[in-house]
Amino acid sequence: MSTSGTLVSADRIAALTQGLHDELVAIRRDIHAHPEVARTETRTTAVVAERLRAAGLEPRMLTGTGLTCDIGPTPAESGHRRLALRADIDALPLVETTGLPFASTTHGVAHACGHDVHTTVVLGAGLVLAELHEAGQLERPVRLIFQPAEEVQPGGALDLLEQGVLEGVEEIYAVHCDPKIDLGTIGSRIGPITSASDEVTVTLSSSGGHTSRPHLTGDVVFALGQVITQAPAVLGRRLDPRSGVNLTWGAVHAGQAHNAIPTTGTVRGTLRCLDGRAWEHAAQVMHDALEQICAPYGVDVDVVHQRGVPPVENDERCTTALEAAAREMIGPQSVQLTEQSLGGEDFAWYLTKIPGALARLGTRTPGGHTYDIHQGDMQVDEGAISHGVAMLARVALTGRA
Repeated sequence: MSTSGTLVSADRIAALTQGLHDELVAIRRDIHAHPEVARTETRTTAVVAERLRAAGLEPRMLTGTGLTCDIGPTPAESGHRRLALRADIDALPLVETTGLPFASTTHGVAHACGHDVHTTVVLGAGLVLAELHEAGQLERPVRLIFQPAEEVQPGGALDLLEQGVLEGVEEIYAVHCDPKIDLGTIGSRIGPITSASDEVTVTLSSSGGHTSRPHLTGDVVFALGQVITQAPAVLGRRLDPRSGVNLTWGAVHAGQAHNAIPTTGTVRGTLRCLDGRAWEHAAQVMHDALEQICAPYGVDVDVVHQRGVPPVENDERCTTALEAAAREMIGPQSVQLTEQSLGGEDFAWYLTKIPGALARLGTRTPGGHTYDIHQGDMQVDEGAISHGVAMLARVALTGRA
């Protein structure tokens, strides 16, 4: 554990953070107005790199998009392995409806998950740490990771792991906006905080036929109905219910005429699981169930199962360190226990390699409207930026005990 945290007061971090606040809000609004979807985040990468260079740092551009940036002494100089702070930088392919002056200028693309805030928070924490390094108050080396393509599967975390972004890194931290909890609060928990999440596409096919003669062909539409209702039920009986396995369909397509049995039909959805071990087993159970459900109906079954992400499993010591940083920098009552979400987050891949923790950053104005992520009207209270910056800067100084 680095002792540098004992050399820097909370007031010092708060003052540096406050001095950056207006600039960081402006940067966040600029990124928000120019969103870029997965693996096209060229402008966002350039904005971050330019500000880091202006602070005297040397960001390393990654293959495609995204970057890393090391701050402080080298591990050899300090005797400590690096600690990493990670932000995701991509936006979603949906229409923004906020009406804000800095709303998306790219139709059909919007920062509706808060990645513009995540990017700004990690950038701000890096600028604070750079100032402390200049003052000789950063003993532990820190790496900033600005990751593309979190919103797609397979996500950008896997790309970055292949590029060695965790080499020499001992622990890693991140935040995720939560518009359901108030400004000045973080949501935290030890263990799984998100779930595994996969994409599933089931396509049924037959020779097709007339609806007056369903016995002469495989009835794709009827068989799809059985898949939709029975497959989730089978999973619920074949896997431990404590694992929280959930198969939910989001789209179904088959046929165009009321009196024709189509030759193909497709249903698409997500397979989610709260437990990483059950997630490994759920895929085979689902495949077997689909074959058995469709067998009586004379249809061919094709399953495309896109493995997504495992659960984000927060390390106990890292979570304790992040909570301590929040209490010190945001307030003694700033930490609340949060529920485990069925949402997926590819920060999980980093935690399969090293310990770390992710916290939910409260972005709801107290007494204000409750928004939801992945919706075109999502807004955040920008006061959350300074809270996230101060918390991550503090945990970067101390690390896990």
